[in-house]
Amino acid sequence: MRVGVPKETAQREKRVALVPEVVRKLTQGDHEVLVEAGAGQAALIPDALFEEAGARIAADTDDVWGADVVVKVAPPSPEEIGRLGSRSVLIGFLSPLTAPDTVRALADAGVTAFALEAVPRISRAQSMDALSSQSNVAGYRAALVGAQLLGRFYPMLMTAAGTIRPAKVLVLGAGVAGLQALATARRLGAAVTGYDVRSAVKEQVESLGARFLELEAGKGAEGEGGYARELTDEEKAAQQRELSDNITEFDVVITTVLVPGRPAPRLVTADAVERMKPGGVVVDLAGEAGGNCELSEPGETVVRHDVTIAAPLDLPSTMAEHASQLYARNIQALLELMTDDQGALELDFDDEIVAGACVTRDGEIVHEGARKAAGVAA
Repeated sequence: MRVGVPKETAQREKRVALVPEVVRKLTQGDHEVLVEAGAGQAALIPDALFEEAGARIAADTDDVWGADVVVKVAPPSPEEIGRLGSRSVLIGFLSPLTAPDTVRALADAGVTAFALEAVPRISRAQSMDALSSQSNVAGYRAALVGAQLLGRFYPMLMTAAGTIRPAKVLVLGAGVAGLQALATARRLGAAVTGYDVRSAVKEQVESLGARFLELEAGKGAEGEGGYARELTDEEKAAQQRELSDNITEFDVVITTVLVPGRPAPRLVTADAVERMKPGGVVVDLAGEAGGNCELSEPGETVVRHDVTIAAPLDLPSTMAEHASQLYARNIQALLELMTDDQGALELDFDDEIVAGACVTRDGEIVHEGARKAAGVAA
């Protein structure tokens, strides 16, 4: 099987889909790996390391896109989709619920496409869960962004000049990113509190040494696949009121709440920001979906009411080397599931993971959520 690794072209994207460690394992398994020249440069991985691992560096982009399986990070552009053949297999982040034009173009091109966002969240698929691996990076980085923007110490300091109390950090959303943000902020010495509408995560929050913020609004709003369900309008309004009253006591608020295929819920209102103490910080990880903070400007850092509000985009790419390592291991695990004992590509659509991750096949959109987003009748 030939595996192609193109250079990422999306804005801000510095990651690469495979790293030399994984390339070596694939080539030892008799797979051929073609890496586009310079594909790992932004992730600080020179071509020479790929060659040492057994990959062939391809100067011609079409050679890479002509491989049996093409692995990417960011969704492909229309030009990149045009390079794929009708029998191509594509694996990567494809935004199946929010990028209907991309999905339709893949189906029209006859590509068999697998979206890593659609990998079922079951125990057997944990090693393929790229959303979780990249969310870990984003949560870690968000805690550092908050510490950098806050003009105060995070840890308690006991000095001859007196004691400085630790900063108070609130993390909204206790998914993978939120839990990592809590853990990182606590390691930096802050007093941390976590909040989630899913009451089942209270134990996870407290296991990190954080306090769990209990609100009545939306309590117990567990949804499918480990995500929170979307709240009703009444629940949202009540949640905002309760959060606004609690947010004022914190120095840093990190928001991580997303609902798949929906705009990010607004949790931090303009009123809440205005009531925060001067010098406070909001780090909004939901910027790409519109933001959890009413005053967020996606991709920008702004100051409103003496509070700094950052809504960084694609945080994992700011740690491209390690983010790529984790992502590549997710790809490797999925490729192993898709090949037989002789290393040949064998797509078993009776397998829950293979079928669940498949978005387009035989010229059709086969993923239910992607079909709805693209306006395709059932």
